[in-house]
Amino acid sequence: MEDPRRVLVTGAASGIGLAIARGFARQGHAVLLADRDARVHEVARELGAKAHVVDLADSAATVALARAAEAALGGCDILVNNAGVSPKRNGLPPTPLEVPVEEWDLVLRINLTAPFLLCRELLPGMLKQRFGRIVNIASRAGRTFVGPAATHYAASKAGVIGMTRHLAGLYAAQGVTVNAIAPGRIETPLSSTSSAAVLDAAVAAIPAHRLGTADEIADAALFLASPGAGYVTGVCLDVNGGVFMG
Repeated sequence: MEDPRRVLVTGAASGIGLAIARGFARQGHAVLLADRDARVHEVARELGAKAHVVDLADSAATVALARAAEAALGGCDILVNNAGVSPKRNGLPPTPLEVPVEEWDLVLRINLTAPFLLCRELLPGMLKQRFGRIVNIASRAGRTFVGPAATHYAASKAGVIGMTRHLAGLYAAQGVTVNAIAPGRIETPLSSTSSAAVLDAAVAAIPAHRLGTADEIADAALFLASPGAGYVTGVCLDVNGGVFMG
């Protein structure tokens, strides 16, 4: 087994974030689960991990999360920016004409600004020890046109990919890798907010003819954070059943 590391996972109360946190905990790492849902405490107890309730739309609270992770874990070796929002209207994405600027700002704050702030706050510790792994959960919508994704969601995830590559280029020589994962359609509470018609159309377009699982995204995150991925940085790994082969 590899040396135990200190891991922060956001959006970890359910779905992909929970699967990732569970994977790290099973490997014997010290994990802090962060989520706006207070049930994250119960989930963390089940994993033998720690928990922190936070609203990532609040920049001050996001910075405080970084300090809380350092205090609870004694530092942070691995950061997984997974938390995200994708507002819908009756199960469908709003058109650009329907998006008020307040909703645009909210999506960008949670999906892009919060990951940036956590990277900014936790990178100094990683650079000091000359080791760090940052895994940002993006989306196929940030890689190519996806009709069922809203404009603000797609823009935020494209921003995550651009930020990932920039940070990767800056800090590779100091032992810090920064990578992204772009999931396709995955069975999660977030995807369940889409209408049945949207989900049926999505499955029909996937060469694998099924939705992905949260555990499959977790496996990708565990690899990117592992010693075996030490020469992998600036990558956006597509995990989507073949629906986009960029």
